[in-house]
Amino acid sequence: MTGVTHVDRASQAWLTDPTVFEVNRTPAHSSHKWYARDPQSGQWSDLKQSLDGEWRVEVVQAADINLEEEPATAESFDDSSFERIQVPGHLQTAGLMNHKYVNVQYPWDGHENPLEPNIPENNHVALYRRKFTVSAPVANAKQAGGSVSIVFHGMATAIYVWVNGAFVGYGEDGFTPNEFDITELLHDGENVVAVACYEYSSASWLEDQDFWRLHGLFRSVELAARPHVHIENTQIEADWDPEAGTASLDAALTVLNAADAATVRATLKDADGNTVWQTTGDAEAQTAISSGPLQGIAPWSAESPTLYELDVDVIDQAGDVIECTSQKVGFRRFRIEDGILTINGKRIVFKGADRHEFDAERGRAITEQDMIDDVVFCKRHNINSIRTSHYPNQERWYELCDEYGIYLIDEANLEAHGSWSLPGDVLTEDTIVPGSKREWEGACVDRVNSMMRRDYNHPSVLIWSLGNESYVGDVFRAMYKHVHDIDPNRPVHYEGVTHNRDYDDVTDIETRMYSHADEIEKYLKDDPKKPYLSCEYMHAMGNSVGNMDEYTALERYPKYQGGFIWDFIDQAIYASPTAPGACATAETSATVRPTTSSPATACCSPTASLPPRPRKSSSCTRTSTST
Repeated sequence: MTGVTHVDRASQAWLTDPTVFEVNRTPAHSSHKWYARDPQSGQWSDLKQSLDGEWRVEVVQAADINLEEEPATAESFDDSSFERIQVPGHLQTAGLMNHKYVNVQYPWDGHENPLEPNIPENNHVALYRRKFTVSAPVANAKQAGGSVSIVFHGMATAIYVWVNGAFVGYGEDGFTPNEFDITELLHDGENVVAVACYEYSSASWLEDQDFWRLHGLFRSVELAARPHVHIENTQIEADWDPEAGTASLDAALTVLNAADAATVRATLKDADGNTVWQTTGDAEAQTAISSGPLQGIAPWSAESPTLYELDVDVIDQAGDVIECTSQKVGFRRFRIEDGILTINGKRIVFKGADRHEFDAERGRAITEQDMIDDVVFCKRHNINSIRTSHYPNQERWYELCDEYGIYLIDEANLEAHGSWSLPGDVLTEDTIVPGSKREWEGACVDRVNSMMRRDYNHPSVLIWSLGNESYVGDVFRAMYKHVHDIDPNRPVHYEGVTHNRDYDDVTDIETRMYSHADEIEKYLKDDPKKPYLSCEYMHAMGNSVGNMDEYTALERYPKYQGGFIWDFIDQAIYASPTAPGACATAETSATVRPTTSSPATACCSPTASLPPRPRKSSSCTRTSTST
């Protein structure tokens, strides 16, 4: 919310206001690691505390609750009648909501007909609760003048948050972190966090991806403490000059309470821990680090993913280190040179796939092992690149792609297909979201900003994508400008301009879906200014892949840069006739992750929503007990 410093009461009106996409949320920042010394043990701690595990939850109709007076948000509320659920996890896979799969249309189409930014009346709310005691490292950091945030790394679709009965904040865009400062709300002993997670909000108009519609807290939740002096954000440029064979490192650091520190020391180390370069400078709110030319640096690429480590220490007046941060760094240069995408001075050809985060049992609540299995599969099968279709992935995925060597198109959480295209791709321009509607601009720019701030420092990220299948309009011009204001080096990808060439300026790459090889060849023969990518082609979702040779033959054209097969893994959900909330029938089978051995049948549930679930007790008759 622009121009508002803090809001202390929840408002239901935010759900249908596209200009409100966050309330009290901490500004987006890099996902680097930071550590502080525990004053009691003397050990270094990452100051994180996981809140994953068992939570309590009740799923109700949105019409049945009043956010400003909801009893379940109170610290003393008795939640013993609530269901138990694992976080991370989905409400659907826990049997608390029905599975839905739709492609072009919105999930309410055929049942209700709300006009944007309104939402359907059949809207569910999951009331989550969890009790926790603050860990010693987090408590010590708070006591020493630091701050504590609660971080929701993934949720769908909108959340309201309370801690110890006090309203904390509101957030949308559930594929990047929603983080809220709760320093003043924590106390000794047992604390309580309560979350109202809505199935639908105005954000749903921006999240019409072709996938299973799954809801709840599906990524980790954690507490994150910051020391009083803290490096909040790092933005690193790790360049490698192929002509000179030298590297350079430039970093911009945002340092909170820098006046209470003396110096900042940056150390670059190789994989063996040897110091390659080091510098020390004054601690300032905006601290700049620059290495100048560095000799003997090995460049990063998918074929040779050499990583270094940048450690930054914050040092106080007495010469003691009060915080240290760590970030893996890969030196590489990715550019468009003479209309050709190059890495380290050489033309690149993407042999890629479009990948959803998905597991047949857990949905999008995937594990680290799932990610390792996927990245190893890519390396073994000559897949050198992944498009994160169609949302930012878990942070750990980017680290693995840095380590193993996978090129990434990082895609913002944006798809509005059902707003402008009827089934059969019949265009309805007057209904486009976001299009050129200014009320949607803030939310869309925020989505690409949150992705970039979080993922900027990963060498595996080569291209920023503005989203998927959302037509085009002035909102995309604003997003494109924002991307290049932050990052002048990485190119921007957006396929939607193929529907309206008046907006060719919002993509640096000619990118298309499912164009025939002869159509692509025609483009390549016409002296094009932009390099060509097929962001989706071959469509292997449940099908065999034929005629690939027609596409690989195009590699003889320098501006043909490969493409991404749809898709990496079939989206299938195990069905059990006895499981709560499971499909009653199963009509198709599907391929699942190769490491999964359990027999399964794909779940093809109808799109009808779960009927209103009666509350175990009404708002006025629930009893509350002290805990």
